[in-house]
Amino acid sequence: MENKPFVASWSGGKDSAMAYYRAIQSGMMPKKLLTMFQEDEEISKSHALPLKVIQAQADRLNVPLMIRGAGWEDYEMKFIDAMDECRIAGITHGVFGDIDLEGHLEWVQKTCAKSEIIPIHPLWQEPRRSILEELLEVGFEAVIVVNNTRMMPRDYIGRTFTRELMDELEALGIDSCGENGEFHTVVIDGPIFSSRVPVKFGEVRGNEEYVFLSVEL
Repeated sequence: MENKPFVASWSGGKDSAMAYYRAIQSGMMPKKLLTMFQEDEEISKSHALPLKVIQAQADRLNVPLMIRGAGWEDYEMKFIDAMDECRIAGITHGVFGDIDLEGHLEWVQKTCAKSEIIPIHPLWQEPRRSILEELLEVGFEAVIVVNNTRMMPRDYIGRTFTRELMDELEALGIDSCGENGEFHTVVIDGPIFSSRVPVKFGEVRGNEEYVFLSVEL
């Protein structure tokens, strides 16, 4: 994969960061980040991160950020539009952080094919725990910012990712990778960044199913 130009699907969380890290370790060349946002383009999909935080991450990667605001109805169309833009710019590959959910893999393969982008999944089919162990070993710092309270206790919001946290979650029967939507993270430091992202965490807000931790610069 030496020198292959890629766009990274960038959520701002641990899985996309690890996939990006693996891609550059293999010699691939990052050209763009793509983050999908809510329709108003103020906060990101799923991870609920404000644009300023995602931009601060991109700045510390020194890679141009591309965003698309979308609802779930037009999400695929907006995603394909972004991939088309990348292909026109000469980008041939896309890097994604999927681990083992076949439905996600199939969707990525189908949509990338429409733009003639080759999808790469650096984490695919690896044991979830081993990915997290490497995340910590190479120096990433990730914090839980979204918590599905129907799947895990509310008080895990705001916790920094550690081996002790993984052990706690697994002892409760909770997937420590959050691959089933139990939680989402924001990455604020690690080997891919030129410096730590200077975030501030604020109040916790939520509804019956999800709680969100406010993240600002």
